[in-house]
Amino acid sequence: MMQNPTYQLIHFYEVFISLFSVTYILLYIFLSFLSYYAILKHLRYQKYISEDILTRSNHLLGVSIVAPAFNEGVSIVYNVKSLLSLTYPKFEIIIINDGSTDDTLTKLITEFELVKIDFYYQEKIVTKPVRGHYKSTNPIYSKLLVVDKENGKSKADGSNAGINSSKYPLFLCTDVDCILKRDTILKLAKPFMENETRVIATGAGIRISNSCEVKDGFLHKVHFPKDWYPRFQELEYVRSFLFGRMAWSQINGLLLVSGGLGMFDKEIAIKVGGYWHKSLGEDMELITRMRKHMHENKLKFLIKYIPESLCWTEVPDSREVLLRQRTRWARGLIQTLFLHRKMFFNPKYGKTAFMILPFFLIFEFLVPIIEFFGIIALIAGILTGRLNTEYLIIMSVFVYIFYLLITLISIMIDDLLYKSYANYKELMVLIFMAMIEPFVYHPLNIYASLRGYWFFFRQTEQKWGVMIRKGFTTTQKLTS
Repeated sequence: MMQNPTYQLIHFYEVFISLFSVTYILLYIFLSFLSYYAILKHLRYQKYISEDILTRSNHLLGVSIVAPAFNEGVSIVYNVKSLLSLTYPKFEIIIINDGSTDDTLTKLITEFELVKIDFYYQEKIVTKPVRGHYKSTNPIYSKLLVVDKENGKSKADGSNAGINSSKYPLFLCTDVDCILKRDTILKLAKPFMENETRVIATGAGIRISNSCEVKDGFLHKVHFPKDWYPRFQELEYVRSFLFGRMAWSQINGLLLVSGGLGMFDKEIAIKVGGYWHKSLGEDMELITRMRKHMHENKLKFLIKYIPESLCWTEVPDSREVLLRQRTRWARGLIQTLFLHRKMFFNPKYGKTAFMILPFFLIFEFLVPIIEFFGIIALIAGILTGRLNTEYLIIMSVFVYIFYLLITLISIMIDDLLYKSYANYKELMVLIFMAMIEPFVYHPLNIYASLRGYWFFFRQTEQKWGVMIRKGFTTTQKLTS
């Protein structure tokens, strides 16, 4: 007797979901152990290697901090002073005024006593026209260089102008509104100097600055965000940075160094053409091209991740801005995978071709699509009376418990190692957010991902949009 096609389809989907879920869970268990091992290894290594030795070394590499700014007049002075206070013997700060329409440039000129200078500018990476370079007449701000250029409609174009203007072999790309720890440059530069194999990029943990207290340009006290959306994002950052990226770093499989905090080998970055100005995921796309370049030239390389929170950034606190950001991220993911599709399973590209890119395709790109069809299968099962309630309950509970376990482990390890929160109340709030995330926040991410894919395949023009900065809670010194 022929079975109903709808029933067959639902049954097939149940089998597929079971196999996919088991594979997904086993993979993340493996990544979890890998992350834990890598973190312990990092902490042991830190005990034996003094960072003071590196700072006194004759082989210390210079670092150029590249920070594009567009309409950041509200906080630009404060943020530049924060960058100037970083501790490293050999660095410069390059602020790129990317065609701001507010008073960003005026505030920089006034506060830091800037004057326009003659500057030998080599356009090694093509960008929108540069209008001028500014340096301070005050020796206190000698490390600061301001680049004024026409708006390139992307962070990538501004970053490329900064790279062109830089003088050191390493550049640290960050957002001008980020708050960095004082020793961030040294932490990120260490792997470039310690490893015999060429390191082409390093990254580190990024945390959320919403509701945190800032004093004299540096983080004074960490607080759990007060608003719901930043709270969920805090949870994401803890889980993805601590468990995901640390594991991939251990097997030299990093494909993503956050645009908010990443240090790069300038020579390799320039050889591959710098950031692609049309990319909506420019950080991932650049790393993919750098990996591709190293593979094609048969050069050994490393991309390292430091399991420490070195950067705090302001994240979207409204549904509208968050949705726009996640839609762009999803579109950037499929854009990068599609652009480099010829690398898949090509022996020339090693583990990038056989392990890393397939992982992002299957477990990053496809997951929202699979979940969407799962909802359709659920509705079809209800309408036809073919719903396997027992299977649905078992799978849902199984996946939820696993998700909760991984998330709680991430939270506990983070708190034990770094004491990120002021008190246990904030820690308990984070755990509560983890419990409700799959029902409240995760569906929004799924919708944003599907929306991004839809825009990509329809070739809808994507605008970056503007996130209104609310700034930080500042603690100022009292003067008598």
